[in-house]
Amino acid sequence: MTVGANRIVPTISIPYPLGDPNTPKEEQWKLRYHRVGVALDAIATDVTEQTVFKVRI
Repeated sequence: MTVGANRIVPTISIPYPLGDPNTPKEEQWKLRYHRVGVALDAIATDVTEQTVFKVRI
């Protein structure tokens, strides 16, 4: 939030934003599919202030 981005979709970590290499491929696919869906919703949402979008853990 300190960088001033208008839309924030939380990720797993900086080196692996859309997955965790320690999990099975099926689990990684589900996580990536969900996060990309949230990111697309974030892009399509009008925001007037900094907004953090909810994701499943």
